[in-house]
Amino acid sequence: MTTYEILKGAKAAVKNALLLDTATKNNALFSMAKALEDDADAILSANKIDIDKARDSVSEVMLDRLSLNAARIKGMADGIREVAALPDCVGETLTEYERGGLTIKKVSAPIGVVAIIYESRPNVTSDAAALSLKSGNVCVLRGGKESFNSNKAIVNAMREGLKACGLQEDFVNLIEDTTRESAKEIMTATGLVDLLIPRGGAGLINACVEGAKVPCIQTGTGICHIYVDKDANLDMALNIIDNAKTSRPSVCNAAEVCLVDTKIAEEFLPRLKKRLVDDKKQNAAHAVELRLDGGAAKLIDGVKANESDFDTEFLDYILAVKIVDGVDEAVEHISLHSTGHSEAIITDNEATAKKFIAAVDSAAVYVNASTRFTDGGEFGLGCEMGISTQKLHARGPMGLRELNTYKYVITGTGQVR
Repeated sequence: MTTYEILKGAKAAVKNALLLDTATKNNALFSMAKALEDDADAILSANKIDIDKARDSVSEVMLDRLSLNAARIKGMADGIREVAALPDCVGETLTEYERGGLTIKKVSAPIGVVAIIYESRPNVTSDAAALSLKSGNVCVLRGGKESFNSNKAIVNAMREGLKACGLQEDFVNLIEDTTRESAKEIMTATGLVDLLIPRGGAGLINACVEGAKVPCIQTGTGICHIYVDKDANLDMALNIIDNAKTSRPSVCNAAEVCLVDTKIAEEFLPRLKKRLVDDKKQNAAHAVELRLDGGAAKLIDGVKANESDFDTEFLDYILAVKIVDGVDEAVEHISLHSTGHSEAIITDNEATAKKFIAAVDSAAVYVNASTRFTDGGEFGLGCEMGISTQKLHARGPMGLRELNTYKYVITGTGQVR
């Protein structure tokens, strides 16, 4: 089917999606989860094709984003079940009041056709489908060519799950054209797409934000900062930075910049280098390349940073490091270089933490915790559609509520104006 035909079919399916009750949606989600597990061998075979094609053209960390295994497929299925267990927000009364004899309700309602253009990560396919169905929407999925076979196998399984429940398969749709033309068609499908969510690197997100004629939410790019304050517990800081940088460097909530208060830099930076570079090498783990500003370079060995390093989402074992003169300079640096995703302060000073929280304008602000928690599953949303870095409609991890809008329902007794 052409992209237009798929979009048209998705729009036609909306009227049926709006009528699904909670029990029907949950039953379908459990069926989709079971179908994923039942089709695990086929999904893994398809994923191997994608991995083999990509192996010589992408980095190790990007291969990790693309890779599936039995545990990850089980995690995808469990994520769908977690969405089924969440309260259904469709039809929820947000506010209610009386005026002039009229009962006026503000009621949560699905958006309609939600299109997602994304790269690399096949788990996005199941997350997006589950959240869309539970929130009463119809999804149109357009993954990248590097993950096409994986995405197709996952969608085939989920559509079989829908079919087994007697529901139409058009609630979950995959665009099979992975060229730029299909992306452009989705971006300009006024009247067919109600919301577009790009999920991937800066190039994809910017292309959608700049080229879309349909409503579009900016997501994902994460130049995440960790500021180590002069009153920080340095052992805690090392643990947090190690986790935020190395647990999975290919994701948008990984730390990319470490800011260190000048008052502790002489003590802390050698320990940071030992933890992220020397100890990693000694233990045959992946060492982090430290890109150092002038002040940091005087204290430890590393690569001299250029200005662009503080404006780069590395998605790799690379960390830019800068010495700052206290929390005010840290906040100023973040305001100039952050993408509005996630920032953290490590400090035992409550007043400094409060100042950081108030002054940093990002979707997620942490005190003494890793930025890696910015995730729909970790926030109790089941999974996520993406991390919104804008402020209107949705901000931070997008779950069920963020995939609903609202409408007013007014009940009268014959009133006229």
